[in-house]
Amino acid sequence: MFLEKLGELLAPDMQAVDRVIRDRLHSDVVLIRQVAEYIIGGGGKRLRPALVLLSAGALGYRGTAHHTLAAVVEFIHTATLLHDDVVDESSMRRGRPTANTLFGNAASVLVGDFVYSRAFQMMVNVDDMRVLQVLADATNVIAEGEVLQLMNCRNADVDEAGYLRVIRYKTAKLFEAAARLGALLAGASSQTEAAMAAYGSHLGTAFQLVDDLLDYSGDSAVIGKNVGDDLAEGKPTLPLIRVIRQGTPDEAAVVRRALESGGLTEIDAVLAAIRHSGALDYTRRQAEAEAQAACAALAEIPHTQYRDYLLQLASFAVTRTH
Repeated sequence: MFLEKLGELLAPDMQAVDRVIRDRLHSDVVLIRQVAEYIIGGGGKRLRPALVLLSAGALGYRGTAHHTLAAVVEFIHTATLLHDDVVDESSMRRGRPTANTLFGNAASVLVGDFVYSRAFQMMVNVDDMRVLQVLADATNVIAEGEVLQLMNCRNADVDEAGYLRVIRYKTAKLFEAAARLGALLAGASSQTEAAMAAYGSHLGTAFQLVDDLLDYSGDSAVIGKNVGDDLAEGKPTLPLIRVIRQGTPDEAAVVRRALESGGLTEIDAVLAAIRHSGALDYTRRQAEAEAQAACAALAEIPHTQYRDYLLQLASFAVTRTH
């Protein structure tokens, strides 16, 4: 329901963003078009480009550069997905085979590089050094987050702080950049820019926490990936970390063993340990705290329809089922 209303509010702007995306994805190389169009057309909530549009609208921006930057943000996200699925050896995303499954790892990595570089061409065309700095910095931090996650793979000793560092780099940073871009385009004060950035960072953290929660509580048909994928990939996410730290010795042992082996032979025991230990409730509480912090960051932002939707977006991030 919320996404439908958001779609109605942003329809003209999002149509303009889609036109930019289609235009700038063009390449004379057929395989690039095929892979890029496959993943861009694969659904998804388009929350990151929507965040650029909402933040710009909330601060009174009335130009058209936000369409280009919303497309840039979506391109950066798309490139990370292409690379992520190769690294994680994922076979399904959003209920469809991943690009690497259909086209191969090499094609996915190389087309991801194309999408990244096209995003930077578009950034330069905006001709704003601050915009370029924000997006370049975000892209660099995201890459650091990917490497941190790789280093943590199958490591049952990762603590909550280490986990949060990964998701703030890997996921929240692009949300932060998207929200900050609207403030930059609107010529907002440094305080307002910082507030929008804080909103985006907390929102992105809440969003990833719920993603990690759904990996152990969602329905595969609804969430668009296999339940337990994070465990199979050896990712120490918060539900697992919580069981290892706060569960019974037997619960901690089964989760540690499953995480270190990357196997799903004990998935039922792992799911039982997660439920019994209260790890899902704990993860949801942490997500709700991040959503509340996101809303608090908007306290001084002018009261408009766009601001209302930013607040509702924070609520949606923690109540969604996929």
